[in-house]
Amino acid sequence: MNLIGQQITVLGAGIAGLSVARALAMRGVSVRVLERAPEITEVGAGIQISPNAGTVLRALGLEREFEEISVTSRGAVLRDYRRGADVLRLDLSKFGRFGLVHRADMVGMLADAAREVGVEIETGVSVSEVSLAGEIPVLSLEDGTTREVDFLVGADGLRSKLRAALLGAETPDFTGHVAWRALLPLEPGEVPPEAHVFMGPGRHLVAYPLRGGRMLNLVGVHETGTWTDEGWHHPGDPAEFRAVFSRFGAPVRGWLERVEQVMVWGLFKHAVAPRWQGSNAVLMGDAAHPTLPFLAQGACMALEDAWVLAECLSTMESRSAALACYERIRAPRCRRIVDAATANARNYHLSSAPVRGVAHLGLRVLGKTLPGFMPDRFDWLYSHDVTKTV
Repeated sequence: MNLIGQQITVLGAGIAGLSVARALAMRGVSVRVLERAPEITEVGAGIQISPNAGTVLRALGLEREFEEISVTSRGAVLRDYRRGADVLRLDLSKFGRFGLVHRADMVGMLADAAREVGVEIETGVSVSEVSLAGEIPVLSLEDGTTREVDFLVGADGLRSKLRAALLGAETPDFTGHVAWRALLPLEPGEVPPEAHVFMGPGRHLVAYPLRGGRMLNLVGVHETGTWTDEGWHHPGDPAEFRAVFSRFGAPVRGWLERVEQVMVWGLFKHAVAPRWQGSNAVLMGDAAHPTLPFLAQGACMALEDAWVLAECLSTMESRSAALACYERIRAPRCRRIVDAATANARNYHLSSAPVRGVAHLGLRVLGKTLPGFMPDRFDWLYSHDVTKTV
């Protein structure tokens, strides 16, 4: 299908929306991105971009730009929460480059890249409702106006207005997990460039460096019966953060003593959308397949979506065939990733000391005797190249 001259509107100027905007504009589409925030500012914290998403950045012509803003990771290290001792080291380098990057730097890079190919990014546009009653999607804005758009891509995250229009009201399930996120200044080289996962009873903490090793990203998750609101932007109490992880030893304890600001939010399990498309409208990213953060694949799935959607639209004979192709390719893989992330929550939080001891001993033995066994289990994830699937 020839996309030159077509007009597509994208809801959301996050990683999903900006990457699909560039991918479409590179194929001749006139793209407008609508973002509710008044400007694209520094929000969020660290994210991990694995090789399966790196192939998309390469195809988008952004490999060099991404290397400049990210830290190259050596892989992941599973560590004991009390002593910080290594339980299992996962050398994932055989799959390609893993990049540790601040979300704001990633969004800034993608925004520049989108504008470079003619994408219009309109900020301060808050959509209150999407109507799919007719052939043409209609956007109702909070200022009381409406807009008709030829084709709509919903990259508007967990509270997607397009998903609500497609599927109706949904109620996510609270997982019983609460997440904490903080950033700390670092001396370059202070923390090795890899994801450090400290595993404790009913909780774990992930740490890795950002911005040339000058910043440390901390994410702690613990199980609790207390319900906490969903969303990333709830200020938390650093003293409570320290109390929740008070049984963790070095180096976590030292890091937590330096925390001055922390964000906290509840983790909710959302279903992968049973239907991703409607008349001249389609979902992508978190709007289609929200995931728990235990496999570091949220941003990676969004990048994969962006390439596949743009490629299907440019190669299929009709728009309906393209959307069916996109959903057929993406839905099974995204369900597998979401399920694997959910399983990781259980693996990190073994509450029984005897069970945890046996499990950690088994991992240590496995790492020494068969060092390639655990990395090989991720081949389906990290070796996947969506630029070769359409």
